[in-house]
Amino acid sequence: HGTISLRKKADLEQNQTMKSFLSLFAVLSLPAPTVSEFRRFDGPINAASNYIHFSEGYIVTPGYIDISNLVFASADEGTPNTYVPEDRDWNDDHSAVMEESRGDDRVANDDTYDRQLEEEIGEYTESAIVSGSTYVDIVLFHEPSECANTRLGCDWTELGVGANDGLGNLRWCCSDDAKGLGLCKGGAKQEGRLIVDPDKFNGQHRFLGVPPSGTWSRAVKFGMFDLKEKDGSGKYVMVVANCNDDIGRNLTVTGEYVWKSAHGYLPGNLFGEMYFYFAVAICYLVLLLWYVIKFQIYRDAAIPIFQWFIATIFIGFFESFFKCGDLWVWNVDGVRFWFSLYTGVLFGVCKRAISRVLVVMLCLGWGVTCDTLGGKFKTLVMLGLVYAGVSAARDVMTIISITENEILTHNEEEEILDVVSILTFVTAFIDVTFYLWIFDALNQTMQYLESMNQTRKLKRYLRLRLFLLLSVLFAVLWSVFGIVDSYNSQRMVNEEENGWVLTAVWEVNYFVVLMGLSCLWAPEAGAKEYAYVMELSTLGNDLEFDTNVVDSPGDDSDEEEESSFSIIVHE
Repeated sequence: HGTISLRKKADLEQNQTMKSFLSLFAVLSLPAPTVSEFRRFDGPINAASNYIHFSEGYIVTPGYIDISNLVFASADEGTPNTYVPEDRDWNDDHSAVMEESRGDDRVANDDTYDRQLEEEIGEYTESAIVSGSTYVDIVLFHEPSECANTRLGCDWTELGVGANDGLGNLRWCCSDDAKGLGLCKGGAKQEGRLIVDPDKFNGQHRFLGVPPSGTWSRAVKFGMFDLKEKDGSGKYVMVVANCNDDIGRNLTVTGEYVWKSAHGYLPGNLFGEMYFYFAVAICYLVLLLWYVIKFQIYRDAAIPIFQWFIATIFIGFFESFFKCGDLWVWNVDGVRFWFSLYTGVLFGVCKRAISRVLVVMLCLGWGVTCDTLGGKFKTLVMLGLVYAGVSAARDVMTIISITENEILTHNEEEEILDVVSILTFVTAFIDVTFYLWIFDALNQTMQYLESMNQTRKLKRYLRLRLFLLLSVLFAVLWSVFGIVDSYNSQRMVNEEENGWVLTAVWEVNYFVVLMGLSCLWAPEAGAKEYAYVMELSTLGNDLEFDTNVVDSPGDDSDEEEESSFSIIVHE
C-alpha cells in the first residue's frame, strides 16, 4: 500500500491479462518510517502514452479517497500551440467546469460529478479551460474479488481502462499507434487521453486541463472520491495518466492523499490483523500470569530454566502488544508510529532468538538430567546473540529499503537489498545450526535416559519430541500449501482481503508449541532436585547415597562432579 507505481503498455505481444508484464516504478512513500493511508506523492508525471501511474489499496466501504491536497505543477514553460482537443461523447466536462465557474448552485448528479474535476488559479476559479490545453486523467475503480484473488489479477481492459486488440497489443492511451490498431473507439475526441470505455467502466473519473505554456499549478478541488456501501469493499485502484506525448507537458505532483475505510485509516485488509494481535497478546498475558504465579508458589524449588521461560513469554507478549498498538495508532492517526513499529520488530527478533536458545537448553537436559550446562551455556548464549544481531539488522534494513524509498537513490536501495540478501543467508545458516543442535541434543538425551531406565523423564522428552515434530510437520504442510496456493489460478486464501492470515498462522504455531513446553516445564515442588532423581525398578525401598555418576548429555566431557542422587524405586 501507499505507492504510486508505473504501469507500461505492451510494445510486444503479451498475455491479455498483462499484469506480469507491467513494471513498477515507486515514486511515493511516507515521511513516517512506513507507508500508511495518509500517502505522499512526490514525483514526476511526464507526458507519455506508454505508461500510467497507479496506486492501489483495500477499502472497507463506506469510505473515501481524497486527492484534494495533491498539487499538479508544470515542470517546464511549455510551447504555445493551436491544438484544441474535442470533448468526449459521455458528459461534457468542459461545460461542467464553465457552469460551476458561473456560480451555478445546482447539485450535479452522481454521474456528472464523478467525471468532473475543477481547477483553480490562485483564489479564483477558471472560467474555461484554456484553448489548446491537454489533460491529466484521474480514474478510480474497484477490482472485483473474482479476478483480484487470482494469480494473474484483473485485466483492467475488461474493467474499462485501457484497450487491447486480443492479439497481445495493449495500450493505455489514445496515441497514434493506438489509433492505428483501432483501439481508440472515441476517435478524435479521445486523442491524447486515457482510454476509458464507458460501456465497461464503472468507476469515477476526474481530469485536469493543462495550458500549453506558462507556469501552471493546480490542486484538485473536487478530489473527494466518495465510496458508498453499495460500491463494495475490496481492492481499489487509482490511475493517473498524462497521455499526450505529442504536445503534452511534463508535470510534477506533490502532496498527500488519503485512503480511509469505514473503521478508520488502517487498510481494510489489515483490520483483522489488529484484532488477531490483540487476541494473541491476551493469550500471552494469561500464560505469563499462570507461569509467574506457579513460579512464586514454588519459588524455593525454582531452577534457572523457569526464568528463561518467563523471559520468553514476556517478550512474546510485548511483541504482540506493540504490533497491535502499531496497527491501532495507524488506524486512528493514519500514520504509523515509528517507535511501535520498530519496537515490535525488535521484540520479534528477540523472541525468535531466545526461543531457539531455550529449546536447545531443554534438549540438552538442563533441569532434568543435569543442573548446569557448563561451557555449552556460553556457546549457546553467544550463538543466540549473533542470531539476534544478524536477524535484527536484516529486518530493519528490509523495512528501510521498502519504506524510505523516497529518500534513497536506486543504487542505495539496491545496495541495501544486497546486504539484506547476505544477512538472510547468514541467518539461515545459524538457523540450520540451531536445528541440527536441537535434534542431536534431543536424540542424545533420550538415549541416555533410555539406557538409564529413567522412564518418567523419558516420557517428558517423548512429549517434547512430539511437540517439535508436530510443529515441524505443520510448518512443512503450511509451506507446501502456500506454494501450491500461489500457483493456483484462483487462490484458496484471498490475499487481498485476508493475506495477513498467511503469517498469522506461524504465530499460532509458535504460541501452541511454547504453551506446550511451558506445561511440560511448569514450576513444581522438587524441581530443584529433579535433575538428581534416579529411578530403580528392582529394589524394594527408596535409597539415597553419594556417588560419582556417569556424565549426562548436558555435562562437559572434561568435567566430573560429585552429586547427591535420590533413588526412586518402582516395583
